[in-house]
Amino acid sequence: MIIGVTEHGHKELVAVEDGHRESEASWRELLTGLRERGLDNAPKLAVGDGALGFWKALSKVFPDTRHQRCWVHKTANVLDKLPKSVQPKVKSDLHEIYLAETRDGAHKAFDSTLRRFRDKYPKAMENLEKDRDELLAFYDFPAAHWIHLRTTNPIESTFATVRLRTKRSRSCGNRDTTLSMVFKLLQSAQKRWKRIKGFNQLKLVVNNVQFRDGERVDDQSGRDAA
Repeated sequence: MIIGVTEHGHKELVAVEDGHRESEASWRELLTGLRERGLDNAPKLAVGDGALGFWKALSKVFPDTRHQRCWVHKTANVLDKLPKSVQPKVKSDLHEIYLAETRDGAHKAFDSTLRRFRDKYPKAMENLEKDRDELLAFYDFPAAHWIHLRTTNPIESTFATVRLRTKRSRSCGNRDTTLSMVFKLLQSAQKRWKRIKGFNQLKLVVNNVQFRDGERVDDQSGRDAA
């Protein structure tokens, strides 16, 4: 399932297909279908969880698209490798990273977390550190968009409803019937999706206006010069 955003800031269902266990081939088929349907310009940023198949396929179909890893999924993955008694402390540290006002601030918080927990919990910190750049890509986009770019929650919350419905239905029929039911459920959910903040800045992103720490680079340089 892929969600996009219109020029007026409305989230819109772009594609949904069944696939084989998040495989690269399945994702590549879906993404290639988008390009063939008219998505000629590569998306500026894609937000997703740790599904390797998606990122591999994206790099082949839209090689210019930046990668942003979902902080909700990353937090869950890191905490899963920790004793419950330590999880609140690490979770608080992770909040300090992605809520930092600047990329430099995020890196400092990142380094602090690694120093604090790496010796005792190497697997958890390795899981965090390996996606460092992809976790902080959102800093190169408008600050108003950050809340939307740090997570895939719109997809996850929508699919929770879909999973609940399919479990209750038990037997959903054949492949086409199941896919049609999922599509209709997603269409219905789409009506409740909230408009993104700062949608008026989407045009700037599409037109390759550069941002640093959430602010336009030309605006920042103008203040620095003053």
